[in-house]
Amino acid sequence: MNNNLVGGIIPPQPPVELQSDAHVVKSRLEWGEPAFTILDVRDRQIYNQGHIMGAMPVPTDELVDVATSTLDKSRDIYVYGVSEEQTAQAAKILRSAGFKHVSELKGGLDAWKAIGGPTEGVIESKTPAGADDYNVVSRIQNHLENQQKQV
Repeated sequence: MNNNLVGGIIPPQPPVELQSDAHVVKSRLEWGEPAFTILDVRDRQIYNQGHIMGAMPVPTDELVDVATSTLDKSRDIYVYGVSEEQTAQAAKILRSAGFKHVSELKGGLDAWKAIGGPTEGVIESKTPAGADDYNVVSRIQNHLENQQKQV
């Protein structure tokens, strides 16, 4: 008997890349894809100000303990910090702890916000949506300009 409730309708996901663009994660959220977690390794006070909607706050010094006790080692994990260095360090820690599918979210919260990804937190709830939030052309143009600045 087949124990797979979806009966093979949903194809398996390819392994996550070592680094992921915010568009990849946002797309997975919008399509309701299961079995992935977003970890925010920034300081808890910074997290409370604003973060990716649904991201779990896990400071770097608690990362292995929290992840090991709450997440399956084969789960897709997207991690971001205050800088690319902090993000890379957190991903390295997770991989060393045996997590197989860890991806660094390039650009972190700023990249996420640049593409209109949902956020939550004290500051985020007080910040009105920008006039161009629903203008796809403007958002893509802003994203491309931001990508060029980071090169």
